Amino acid sequence: MHKSTRLNDMMIFLNDKNHFNLRDLMQEYGISKSTAIRDIRALEEMGMPIYSEPGRNGRYGVLKNKLLSPIIFSIDEMYALYFAMLTLNAYAETPFHLSALKLKQKFEMCLSNELRNNIHKMEGILRFEATKHHNSSPLLNTILQSAIADKVCKITYIKNNSDITYHIQFFDISSSFGQWYATGFDYDTKKVRVFRCDKITGITEDRSYEAKPIKELLNFSANIFQSSDASNFEVHILPKGADLFYKENYPSMQLITVNGEYIIKGFYNKGEEKFIADYFISYGKLVKSIYPNQLKDLINNRISEMSQYFSEL
Repeated sequence: MHKSTRLNDMMIFLNDKNHFNLRDLMQEYGISKSTAIRDIRALEEMGMPIYSEPGRNGRYGVLKNKLLSPIIFSIDEMYALYFAMLTLNAYAETPFHLSALKLKQKFEMCLSNELRNNIHKMEGILRFEATKHHNSSPLLNTILQSAIADKVCKITYIKNNSDITYHIQFFDISSSFGQWYATGFDYDTKKVRVFRCDKITGITEDRSYEAKPIKELLNFSANIFQSSDASNFEVHILPKGADLFYKENYPSMQLITVNGEYIIKGFYNKGEEKFIADYFISYGKLVKSIYPNQLKDLINNRISEMSQYFSEL
């Protein structure tokens, strides 16, 4: 392992430790005692807050602070981080209190003029697919912090133009198709619910319920979303339809291949008929067959409704 690579890795290795000794580094990196001592000196020169403790079994301590010690990145790593950061521009809101523009400016201040010019050229050449988020979710950070802290929350949610109260413990936050979604356990119904974050208008801690460990909640499978009256389906599609599936799909469905045939298998709950019909209409002539006929009828009825609507415009 090259020395610069070893020092970077060593920073990460030591960052979560309060104390360490030379043997820890010698065993972790397969280096000699003298090399370990030289590496510690190099880390101190780079700004890592290390101090020695005298004694028979002398050891080193690491001062704790809120900032991770500086890490040296290769040029390719730096380019990758920079363009990953640019994807933040697609979000109207993030779970972090930051300005993507200011973050970009700070990043560029650490670069040489040559690297800065190369990055600006790359921005004009490279294009990354990112769905633009237009809806603001001002409580996104609060939702994230409540999930991290294993808190049960009382939330106010806009549904059908009315404010509805739920008692929820959030355990999953995702970004999909231009929206932020938060998944949580509903303590009133004992079911998992998915909420659009931009429709959450209020959130406060609720101590009347005993919170569950987040690991327990994360173990819930996709089947938790399936109600007892759900309808299963199988839709055979042409190979080109697989591209559409990968661009947009949901936890209640999966794409499988059987003898070269592409099949979307899944279920929809009562009340989701319009949603599932609209979803498969988007596949158009890429659909080969639909099972059961109940789903086929839903799609045909939905097409008739849309045809009548547009004919009356």
